[in-house]
Amino acid sequence: MREVLDTLLTGWQSGTTAGLATVVRTFQSAPRPPGASMLVSADGTVAGSVSGGCVEGAVYELATQVAKDGVSQLVRYGISDDDAFAVGLTCGGILDVFIEPISRATFALLDGVHDDMAAGRPVGVATVIEHPDAGWIGRHLVVRPHGFEGDLGSDRANHAVGDDTQGLLAAGRNTTLTYGPDGERRGEGLRVFFASYAPRPRLLVFGAIDFATALARLGTFLGYRVTVCDARGVFATAARFPGVDEVVVSWPDRYLREQIAGGFIDPRTVICVLTHDPKFDVPLLEAALHGPPVAYIGAMGSRRTHADRLERLRAVGVTDAELARLRSPIGLDLGSRTPEETAVSIAAEIISLQWGGSGEPLHTLVDSIHHDDLVDPDPPTEPSASPGQKLIEA
Repeated sequence: MREVLDTLLTGWQSGTTAGLATVVRTFQSAPRPPGASMLVSADGTVAGSVSGGCVEGAVYELATQVAKDGVSQLVRYGISDDDAFAVGLTCGGILDVFIEPISRATFALLDGVHDDMAAGRPVGVATVIEHPDAGWIGRHLVVRPHGFEGDLGSDRANHAVGDDTQGLLAAGRNTTLTYGPDGERRGEGLRVFFASYAPRPRLLVFGAIDFATALARLGTFLGYRVTVCDARGVFATAARFPGVDEVVVSWPDRYLREQIAGGFIDPRTVICVLTHDPKFDVPLLEAALHGPPVAYIGAMGSRRTHADRLERLRAVGVTDAELARLRSPIGLDLGSRTPEETAVSIAAEIISLQWGGSGEPLHTLVDSIHHDDLVDPDPPTEPSASPGQKLIEA
């Protein structure tokens, strides 16, 4: 919903009803992950995507209908040999898509969700996508780090879902949860999709050089909250790094230690050290490698520079286990030459490490091209509709 929220809120404020389609579960090589959304506004305009183009036409028609009749639908789009192009899902994936009407009447708490996301506060939304009682379907529970508001249908269900989604919110994960009809943790009947809207992950770029300019720009494009830090104020200027979230003039290790002490570094944080100057990068990397778990720590430099850096880090007490967290020389081997190409190689390594990619050309692989844990690891051999779910085979 994040990608369509501003447009959704505009219609919500004006009193109209929109049709919101959200991917709630995927199997095999599905083109978009759970949480991807497509919005059809009251005037017929479209924002977002659930499939990168594969089933957009079919979803558009259904979302338009849902906005008019107010009846939510859970639909599975999949493959069949008989009619492989019925809705255009030729990639071989299977999508469960929940389509719901969104208005002031159906989601009164939407403005609060928007405010939290705009302010960078963690917030999640649990939506009932399946239940024996049709009156439950489409109800929402807004989850925050220290509580929840809304009503899924019963106090028991509210507390079960509100408690169970706290960890998902902290990790920034989207997933479907299954309960008994009244929120019993054992049983089936109630299915809830939880979408987590955590603040943007951070990209800390140390060293205000030309490579940092390119990497900061690419980091912003990839959705990171980008900070550029350098002790040299003549280089660390907003004019040299337009579009980044902040430019900090400080000794890199001092700034990082302050961020760690303040609790601003989390497991999604990416740290890129581009200074390749021992007086900056050794104390900085010491702080990073002694610090809390992060998604990525990379340092620029030649193999000779890296070997010297390792000796210096060992001399200040960094262990081999901690050094194993360091990616250096930084980036994947793409044959990069320019700052922009180098930024792409660094981003490629970050993405590969995040999702478990091999870095190999896709055409040489025989396994699934998706490695993330949001794709169901044990999909059904024959897609079948759940109670209340409509099955459309492509």
